[in-house]
Amino acid sequence: MSHLRKLLDGVEVSWMPLGALGELVRGNGLQKKDFTETGVPAIHYGQIYTYYGLATAETKSFVSPELAKNLRKVDSGDVVITNTSENLEDVGKALVYLGKKQAVTGGHATVFKPKAIISGKYFAYFSQTPIFADQKRKLAKGIKVIDVSATDMAKISVPIPCPEDPKKSLAIQTEIVRILDAFTAYTAELTAELTAELTARKKQYKYYLSQLLTFTEDEFEWKKLGDIGNFTYGYAAKAQDTGDARFVRITDIGTNGKLIGTDLKYVNLSEDNERYLLSRNDLLMARTGATFGKTMIFKEDYPAIYAGFLIKLNLDCRVINPKFYWHFAQSDLYWDQAKKLVSGGGQPQFNANALAEVKVPIPYPCEPQKSLNEQARVVSMLDKFDALTNSISEGLPREIELRQKQYEYYRDLLLSFPKPEEEAA
Repeated sequence: MSHLRKLLDGVEVSWMPLGALGELVRGNGLQKKDFTETGVPAIHYGQIYTYYGLATAETKSFVSPELAKNLRKVDSGDVVITNTSENLEDVGKALVYLGKKQAVTGGHATVFKPKAIISGKYFAYFSQTPIFADQKRKLAKGIKVIDVSATDMAKISVPIPCPEDPKKSLAIQTEIVRILDAFTAYTAELTAELTAELTARKKQYKYYLSQLLTFTEDEFEWKKLGDIGNFTYGYAAKAQDTGDARFVRITDIGTNGKLIGTDLKYVNLSEDNERYLLSRNDLLMARTGATFGKTMIFKEDYPAIYAGFLIKLNLDCRVINPKFYWHFAQSDLYWDQAKKLVSGGGQPQFNANALAEVKVPIPYPCEPQKSLNEQARVVSMLDKFDALTNSISEGLPREIELRQKQYEYYRDLLLSFPKPEEEAA
């Protein structure tokens, strides 16, 4: 930042509308059938925010030369911007095309052809910032499908250092891009390393999960869940945006067996649903659909009601530790049984009767306290692996998230220029 302050020392920064910085052209109305495996390079709008990053010299999509003759072209240095999507966050994603050959673009996109005063990549980085997001939010139209047209995109203000001297302005922009490119590469490399480490740790967790749940023949006994507990179905009600208690639904169980913390829904507490209130360490299982058999343990301190497509497992705590069962429910030992017990075709059903047939390995079944001590030891070890591989508050997932936030922080700082109204204030 000290380097950047020296770079900008005494330099005027003007916020200029995108339309004054270049030409904005609506993309071509190509259909899926128009794309081929060879021919003229083409940029499909979906690739802007799925496959590609900020810039690309190549594309995996093409159109036939005959079709390309009558299409508006994308030249090297042009920026392809999404202008239509079901999600506002995907509108305004920018991709700089750096290929040597001319390309074309599909519909739902705007092509920005920058003038000599702005670098395409500088704008692409700016399009990732909260300042840009605030502007596009005010210009967006539509509910189910969000659109920011080329005409509206032209109204978005972009900070341009030293606008009266295009050569010097581009030099400053290029230096900002260089810093961000280096930071992007560093973040990507570190994230790749952390992701590889996370994958290895997940395999390690699976390995130890299997090992720690394997006992010698005289040390354990397979017990049916129906013999050590009972099951209750959840509360049938319509989810609300507000209420006295969180409404835990089948879709709230993540792939890792944890409660998802987004898209929260609620219900109001009443005499009718009080018996469905969850307590800490309660176990819930999805009984239908693609998520059948997934089991979560409730670790929260707030009031919550569980919904109708969930089954609560009321297990005898004198026999089995709930956390021991939760780890077991993530293992192949559990899933091999669940897949055989599930019924139904297109819509799998895993009801209480099927769940009662699931067998769990209970160590030292004739010595209850020794059994619970052994379960606690297994849980302690597996919890450490679980935190390392799945926790969003610690471990590798948290580290990956922090690296991304660090990059975003410095990116936004580098592109955070005061607006005229802020200077006046």
